[in-house]
Amino acid sequence: MAPPPHRRTVLRAGAGALLALPAATACTSPPAGTHRAPPAATPSAGTSPGGGTSGGAAARGPRRFPGHPAQIEHGPRDRARVALTFHGQGDPATARAVLTEAERAGARVTVLAVGSWLDEHPAMARRILDGGHDLGNHTQRHLTVSEMPEGEAYQEITACAQRLRRLTGSIGTWFRPSRTQYATPLVQRLARRAGYPHVLSYDVDSLDFTSPGATAVTRKVAGEIRNGSVVSLHFGYADTVAALPALLDDLHRRKLRAVTTTELLTP
Repeated sequence: MAPPPHRRTVLRAGAGALLALPAATACTSPPAGTHRAPPAATPSAGTSPGGGTSGGAAARGPRRFPGHPAQIEHGPRDRARVALTFHGQGDPATARAVLTEAERAGARVTVLAVGSWLDEHPAMARRILDGGHDLGNHTQRHLTVSEMPEGEAYQEITACAQRLRRLTGSIGTWFRPSRTQYATPLVQRLARRAGYPHVLSYDVDSLDFTSPGATAVTRKVAGEIRNGSVVSLHFGYADTVAALPALLDDLHRRKLRAVTTTELLTP
């Protein structure tokens, strides 16, 4: 059955309104000149965070997934499930548009939030969880965590974790390092110390942060996604919003179910 046509119309209009918004900062290194470096922010001091839950939607904490490596690129290839993961930064209007469209299509996503973004938009944490999505940690300031000294890198992880705990009662479901696809052995070790048994990578990069146009984003993801894929996308880019209806339509046609990363890995 074809999905409702109004989905595409609503999001196309929303994307047009968002074209003038400033873009978020990408998490990998695109070709020179395609994005701006983020402004430095003052890190917040703190101690190692813990887990917990809060009222309303469940605020799931990190859990172990036996049989999966410490650094996860994808889920099982024998089930028709995929995980759309979004780097949480940028204008909250774009984030809400993405979440609304995903929910309209019956999809659930994973959001890796930047701590400084949560400081500016604290209501987004509950909005994400209340929509049934996973919420995780993408460092505090979105700097190149793999190049930091050990103490500073650990602070980047724990500072974001503390904000998540304060806002939701949990340090978040997942950790993804900033500005890199893969965590170094040191960052993996620091993440475990902070309470995250697994680091979440991905096997499909949408390259939406290069602003290639909605059609290019859809084509890139649709051409590479398969059972078990974890897709890297971003809040804060109009191309991502505009591409989402067509991408979700493609998943629907291929009978690929978009689920949270936790559900992707749960037997």
